[in-house]
Order: sequence, then structure tokens, then C-alpha cells
Amino acid sequence: MKTTIIVIMAVVLICGTVTAGEFSKVGTAGAQFLKIGVGSRYTAMGDASVAFADDIYSMYWNPAGLAGVYNNELAFSYVNYVTDVGLSYIAYARTFEDLGVFGISGTMLSMGDQEVTTIDEQNGTGQMYSVSSYSLQVSYARYLTTQFSFGGSFKYVREEIYRESANGFAFDFGTLLYTGLRSLRIGMSITNMGAEMKFDGPDLAVNYKPDDEADNENYDGVASRLEVEPYDLPLLFRIGLAYDFAFGPESNLLLAVEARHPNDNEQQGALGAEYGWQDKYFLRGGYKLNYEEETLSFGGGFRTHIGENTQMTLDYAWLDFGRFESVHRFSASVSF
Repeated sequence: MKTTIIVIMAVVLICGTVTAGEFSKVGTAGAQFLKIGVGSRYTAMGDASVAFADDIYSMYWNPAGLAGVYNNELAFSYVNYVTDVGLSYIAYARTFEDLGVFGISGTMLSMGDQEVTTIDEQNGTGQMYSVSSYSLQVSYARYLTTQFSFGGSFKYVREEIYRESANGFAFDFGTLLYTGLRSLRIGMSITNMGAEMKFDGPDLAVNYKPDDEADNENYDGVASRLEVEPYDLPLLFRIGLAYDFAFGPESNLLLAVEARHPNDNEQQGALGAEYGWQDKYFLRGGYKLNYEEETLSFGGGFRTHIGENTQMTLDYAWLDFGRFESVHRFSASVSF
């Protein structure tokens, strides 16, 4: 009875969150690279992953799922994002008996060099600058009971534009409950909880001259510094459900639904499905609700043993990105 009540409450919350309307908050948070999902399995399913992520990529989606890692796992993911932007992710997790699972990961966003332009030289100065962002993360998870796990992460975040940079710290927390109603799971997570970040660097130092002294060559001006507004991290709350339908001993269909409450946008949601054959071959699809550009996603995966106790998984995802055409994602992981 208690589990049934929990499930009903979760369904009501998901439905209410997705349909709720509010004013747009787009552009009110920075470090947007933290919102780019990793692990092609999950992005192919519309990111509806908080209730079933149980491998090394759960460090991103829901750190409680990291408790499902056995022994060691190593993973790499690459996102061929829009406008020549690339995002790389690498992670390692290990199980320690009687302690839980620990993991570390790094995320790096980069793009090609761009030419500096000024008001006087709008076609370019010939000088180039670069933009990059990255985060380093440490995660921990364990089972409190056979049906309930929790996890948390601590991350360092840095963004760089030319010679200016911003640094910050953030925390993630998540829970995963196996309800006991067959394979039904409920997952919840909150990510990127942290203080505001603010850019600083040598180019913010300027020599200020009042308008009435602009043409006075004998006035040297005043050493000043441009004031830069701080910005929030992209805080995100997720809640979702996942359920497996078995069609014989070798065929399985996973369905997932998720609601999201971001601090820099309206309420959003996602639906995802994965069909697996012999636990080796996978076809996936997803759909995102209330997104400006992102909608449909598809993908597939392959899992095989490459040794007696070593297993490799390869995944691919394609995402329709509206006016920005499409995005391709690749990921690989090895458990040993």
C-alpha cells in the first residue's frame, strides 16, 4: 500500500510538472555545457533517464544509479554538438566492498578559435581567441536497502573566454527506489547546486575618461575595472518512472517518463523507450516535451564480452535539433 501511494504521487507530480505553465526564464543561468547529456543510451531515449540510469553514466543523470556498478567500469562519450562545438566526457568508477561505489569524471567543451573583432575593426583584428568550459567531478553511491540507493557528487566547474575565466563548485544528489511492483522504479535527482559564478581577468581593467575629457590629451584617465554580473549555475530537478516489459527470456522493452524543473526555463518532460534482444542488441527512441529545438531522438547499441570478465558496450544516438539540424553522439564503456 505504501509503495502504491508513492507511485501515484510520482505520476501526479510528473503530469503536473510537464503541463504547468510559467514565464520563460531562458538566459538566466550560465555554464550551459552542464546541460549537455552524456552517454548515447540515455540521450537516444530523450534524456528520460533519472529512473533507470544504473551504470557509469549515472554520475551525470542520477548519482544514486552509480550503486549499480559492479567491480570496475570505464567510459568515454563524445557529442558532435551544434555550430562546430564538441563535448568530451571520460569517467571511471570502482566498487569497494562494504563501502559503496566511487567514481570520477571529466567533461570538456571546446570549439575552434575565433577572430577578435572590435568596434573599429569589425572585420577582425587578425588576433584569435578561444572559448572552453570543463568540469571535474567526484561521485559516491551505495544501497541503503536492497530496493533503495542514494548518491551524491561534488564538481569543480570552470569557463574560459579569451583571457577571462570563471570558477565555481557544485553538488548533485539523487535517489533511486525499486518499488517492489514488478520492475517499476522511481528516480529523483537535483543537479548543479552551487553558488554563483563570475568572470574575471586582465581585460576587464580599463582606462576611464569622462566624456568631457575624452579629447584632452593631458588627461591620463583613471584606472578602472569593468563590473561583471555574476550568474547562476543551471540547477535542475528531475523525477521519473521506468518499467520493463519482458517478452520471453531474450526480449525486453524498457519504457521511461520524466519531468524536469530547471531554474532557467519552463517545465519540461521526456519520454523514452528501449528494446533489447538477448541483452546484446538495442534500439532506442525518445521525445522531449516543451523544448525550443530538441524533439525526436533515436539510437542503438551493442554489448559484447571481450574477455571472461570483461564486457564492452558501444552506443550511438541521433537527435533532431530543429533549426540547427541534427546532433550525433557516440559513447563506449568497458566493465571489468
